[in-house]
Amino acid sequence: MAAELARHLRWARREGVETLPIVEAAPLAPALEAPRVPPDLDGIRADLGDCRRCGLCEGRTRIVFGDGAPSAELVFVGDRPGADEDERGLPAVGPAGELLEKMIGAMGFARHEVYLTDTVKCRPPGDRAPTPDEVATCRPYLRGQLAAIRPKAIVALGQAASQALLGGDAPISNLRGQWQELEGVPVMPTFHPAYLLRNPGEKAKVWNDLKLVLAALGRDVPERAR
Repeated sequence: MAAELARHLRWARREGVETLPIVEAAPLAPALEAPRVPPDLDGIRADLGDCRRCGLCEGRTRIVFGDGAPSAELVFVGDRPGADEDERGLPAVGPAGELLEKMIGAMGFARHEVYLTDTVKCRPPGDRAPTPDEVATCRPYLRGQLAAIRPKAIVALGQAASQALLGGDAPISNLRGQWQELEGVPVMPTFHPAYLLRNPGEKAKVWNDLKLVLAALGRDVPERAR
C-alpha cells in the first residue's frame, strides 16, 4: 500500500495534479472494556467447585454454600456450618438454625424469602470458630454472594461473622445494635442464635436489633410479634 501511494504521488507531481495533504491516521481507539456484570450465585458455586483451598476440606462432609432467594432483600451471615449443616449441605438447619428460622418468621419473612450463608463454607473440626486464614480464604466467595444478591440489608450473626464482614476485632457486645456498612449496604451485627440458646435472656436485645432492620427495610413489625 505504501509503495502504491508513493508511485501515485510521483505521478501527480509529474503531471501537475493537485493532491490533498496527507494526514497521519490517528491510532485506533482501544476496545471498550465490557461492562462488569455482577456474578450470579450459580457461577460462584461452580467456581467454588469441590473446594480444597484450605484445611477445612479435610474434615467436611459437604460444602454448605447458601440457601434462599437469589434476589433477597435481606441476607443473614453466620460464622460456620455445624454438624447438621455439614450433614445436609444447607445452612441453619440445626437447633440454632431452627431458632433463626423462628426469628425470621417473627420478622414477617419466610425462610425462602431471605438468603442464609456463612463466612466459611465447610464445618471446622470440633465446631470451633473459623481461623482468620480460613475466613480470608472463603471471603471472596462470601463477597461474591453478596454482590450477586445485592441485598438491602445484612444481618451479621455473632462476632466471627461481624468481624469477617467488617474487619477489626471489636467484640460482638460492642457491635450489636449499631448499624455498620459494607460497600454501601447496611449491616446489623447481633448475637448468634447459638448464643441465644445458651443465654435466652438476651433474646429481647436481638429482637430490638431485628426491629431496626425491619425499619431500615421500610417494613412494619408484624402484629403477632409486637
